[in-house]
Amino acid sequence: MRISTLLTATAAVGATAAAGSAVTTPAVRSAWYRRLRKPGYQPPSAAFPVVWPALYADIAAVSAYCIDELHEQGETAAAQRYRVALILNLVFNAGWSWLFFGRRRLGTAAMTALALTASGADLTRRAIEAGGRRGALLAPYPAWCGFATALSTHIWWLNRGRSRRS
Repeated sequence: MRISTLLTATAAVGATAAAGSAVTTPAVRSAWYRRLRKPGYQPPSAAFPVVWPALYADIAAVSAYCIDELHEQGETAAAQRYRVALILNLVFNAGWSWLFFGRRRLGTAAMTALALTASGADLTRRAIEAGGRRGALLAPYPAWCGFATALSTHIWWLNRGRSRRS
């Protein structure tokens, strides 16, 4: 893997993490968030700052490896499609945080989580095609996003009809 590819992927993923964190961190401390009804299966808040950095590191490393593998195989167009899929995925990723925590649009955030899960599954498929078993290391990401979709949808359902600003 080329260091330049790893640095580029890490910068893109890091920007996504920073954008999401900028809106998430203050929101989880807010009265609005504390008053939201949440399902009993929601992980403790201490889990999220452990899980997400690990997933972000996984996304960056696996994606950099796969992009370089595609280039080495002479699959420049496939490498470009992978980059586009990665960027789209990162937009959904940060977008969910902004919709849920920033705009408090729980229904829209749930739909975005679904798109994020589908995008993560597609990215994993691409990674497996490019990198085989190493690409399969991305599989925990769409699995977590699927769980997050269920959780986000359930939170929306439990709180539908409540004021976004309360």
